[in-house]
Amino acid sequence: MNMACWLVETQRAFPDRPALFLGTELVADYAGFADRAKRVAALLHRQGVQPADRVAIYMANRPDYLVILYGIWIAGAAAVPINAKLHPREVMWILTDADCDTIFVAGQSDDLRAEHSIDVATAGFENDLAQQVPLEAVAERSADDLAWLFYTSGTTGQPKGVIITHGMLMSMALCYNTDVEPVRAEDATLYAAPMSHGAGLYAVMHVRAGARHVCPASGGFEAGEILSLAAHFGDVQMFAAPTMVKRLTDGARAADDRGEGLRTIVYAGGPMYNADIIDAVDWFGPKFLQIYGQGECPMGITALSRHDVSDRSQTDWEARLASVGRVQAAVELRIGGPEGESLPVGETGEIMVRGATVMPGYWRNPEATARTLRNGWLMTGDMGSLDAAGYLTLRDRSKDVIITGGSNVYPREVEEVLLAHPDLKEVSVVGREHPEWGEEVVAFIVGDVAEEALDQLCLDRIARFKRPKAYVRLAQLPKNNYGKVLKTALRDLL
Repeated sequence: MNMACWLVETQRAFPDRPALFLGTELVADYAGFADRAKRVAALLHRQGVQPADRVAIYMANRPDYLVILYGIWIAGAAAVPINAKLHPREVMWILTDADCDTIFVAGQSDDLRAEHSIDVATAGFENDLAQQVPLEAVAERSADDLAWLFYTSGTTGQPKGVIITHGMLMSMALCYNTDVEPVRAEDATLYAAPMSHGAGLYAVMHVRAGARHVCPASGGFEAGEILSLAAHFGDVQMFAAPTMVKRLTDGARAADDRGEGLRTIVYAGGPMYNADIIDAVDWFGPKFLQIYGQGECPMGITALSRHDVSDRSQTDWEARLASVGRVQAAVELRIGGPEGESLPVGETGEIMVRGATVMPGYWRNPEATARTLRNGWLMTGDMGSLDAAGYLTLRDRSKDVIITGGSNVYPREVEEVLLAHPDLKEVSVVGREHPEWGEEVVAFIVGDVAEEALDQLCLDRIARFKRPKAYVRLAQLPKNNYGKVLKTALRDLL
């Protein structure tokens, strides 16, 4: 089933329900939301977009993000949401790999080269949309058809496209209602995190329920704005990285604001330290839930309930709070040994998952697919252990990923950019704890190179948030007997 059917059904049943907001301003009810999406679909068909084609969205959060997403689906195409923070060079790589001829932007199209670049921030787009005859028939798509091509940075230096199907999105949405909490029509979902990632994925169940969708007028995350919007709308649900939770708590304490109107904050995307979530619950009350997932199993591996996050009555509550919860309903979870065998309770091994929310593979990358999917199991690369009650605790993050402000930075990608400088002999990138962003990027370098030159290399080639915030000079990098850099030793130096 095409996920756009959920929007059409909600529009038929509740056309007058408020749907899209920019700040406190109502932009469209569900009738208007669906009508605009159908006009986007008509526009795409006029430009030659066919079912199964890929169409990119490269924009910061705004109400039209959802209009375009659903318009792409109504047309039968697949969406390629791209992180708005990425450098144009990185965006062009994704467009080429995904074979995208059409991209939606919002005022930043000068450095992008695509056959059709549609700027939604112009009067021309509004005029063009007004001339379209809404496409009433939703294109038929099966559960196995591509809906969302999610690019996640890879340790090889190039991102991989995760195939997210319509069936995976449906499974994720139904698990949310089963394992996280039911979505209600009176709810409002607030997009403070990027809609190109988890926050946007969570739109589908809120569309099905006929809930409200609120984009902050700032386009980003500002604690005072979030608190003000929550008080205005009430019954607000939002997805947030752990660093956002900490910033929101700090901002609320400073303003003596207890978060009136906040119903639920689902946190994920990085390590949440117990001290931070305890502080958040103490201030806001039992408003928090946690999920664990990957792009390869979007938002859908485990969930830690509101009760488990806030309960302090059990003797083991701190250990349970440090976990990421219990397996969601649509997947199986195993802790695997070296050969993929199931390990006993309490032992640490690789987290393995299979089920309806797991991807069928990577886009046009059979080698990576074969490494990651084995005998039907997704090898997450994350290490963890299960207790007797089925609670999963992450023991180590795989692939040395650095999570800064909720965004992933893969060291190999940064290292390859830095090594383009001819005078840099060696480099190794690691994460260092940061009080606001969770982690920051630090580069250990060998060679007589000015830091300003390395900064410029990064600014020319990758997104600003990936640029090292500090450089540490060494005579040589610590290595083992096989010549592999010992990142553990580098972290110890920090």
